[in-house]
Amino acid sequence: MLHEFIVLYREQIIDRTRVRLLQRAWPSATARELESGVPLFLDQLSNTLRLETTAEPYATDAIGDAGAAHGGELLKLGFTIGQVVHDYGDICQAITETALEHQAPVSVEEFHTLNRCLDTAIAEAVTEHARVTAETRASEEVERLGLVVHEIRDFVNTALLAFHMLKQGTVSINGSTGAVLGRTLLSLRDFVGSTLSDVRLKVDHQRRQRVDIGTFLNEVVAASALQAEYRGCQFTAEPVVPDLITEVDPQLLASAVTNLLNNAFKYSLEGGTVSLSATAQGETLVIAVQDACGGIPPTVGDPFQPFGERRGKDRTGLGLGLSIARKAVRAHGGDIHVVNRPGVGCTFSIEIPLAGKEIVAPPLGA
Repeated sequence: MLHEFIVLYREQIIDRTRVRLLQRAWPSATARELESGVPLFLDQLSNTLRLETTAEPYATDAIGDAGAAHGGELLKLGFTIGQVVHDYGDICQAITETALEHQAPVSVEEFHTLNRCLDTAIAEAVTEHARVTAETRASEEVERLGLVVHEIRDFVNTALLAFHMLKQGTVSINGSTGAVLGRTLLSLRDFVGSTLSDVRLKVDHQRRQRVDIGTFLNEVVAASALQAEYRGCQFTAEPVVPDLITEVDPQLLASAVTNLLNNAFKYSLEGGTVSLSATAQGETLVIAVQDACGGIPPTVGDPFQPFGERRGKDRTGLGLGLSIARKAVRAHGGDIHVVNRPGVGCTFSIEIPLAGKEIVAPPLGA
């Protein structure tokens, strides 16, 4: 019987399977897969084949249930969908090769049963793997939504407290409390804008159009000047050459540039200068934001990592701004690069393709 053959030559089948795994180009085998995964797969298959030979009525969904349970277990062990599928296939090949090598008396029907069991097990394992993965992602989304709501609530509470103090008339609107209110409202506005951009990126909702960068940045500069004032920074914007055109979703690009500026204002030392410029380098538009943060310490890691470590004393926000900015730029076929200048500051540069020259048709009769 095939299940008896598998038990008898279990170690040989496992060794042969492991050799196949190590020879596999993709997905690469992990140590845990070799030590734990292969024996688990084989035991599950052997047990299912044995059950099919019993006199008791055999539930046709038994192999599927076992495969589903196994798929969930493999996910907990850190296995990918690719590993689940390929491991089942590699074990099937190892069993077949070992049986032929030993000229095992395995019937055609048993081989059919083996293939059917593998097919069902793979399908159910993958389905369960996908279901658990989806549940995990949904749970993460709920947690993230909770963090977003919590952050908005903090902004609103801070603004209300500042407003309450101003309403009492004991402090001036032009003083520190007024600055707190203005800064908080600006942060709330930008946080909501970034969150909306993140949602649009996830559903791949873009509305691209030809945008004149000079006009576009004028609006960004007007909004950022107030932010610089509340943050105690100097802000300069270099003139943009005429006819610098790109084809983008204006809201997403505005979110990316604003996030870079907010990041610069947030981490620049008081009295430092933040500058904004836009230039053409060949067929590429480069929008650069230079700050005076003193540089990124080597212990911080990737500044684009969501929920990452903050660089300065201001630890407000979820750390999503740079991550969302990079997603928005990459959605336009570009990227964001950073130049770190220890002791001075950083320059974050958005690089996206420029639009081709628009051909204007001559008037009729010309």
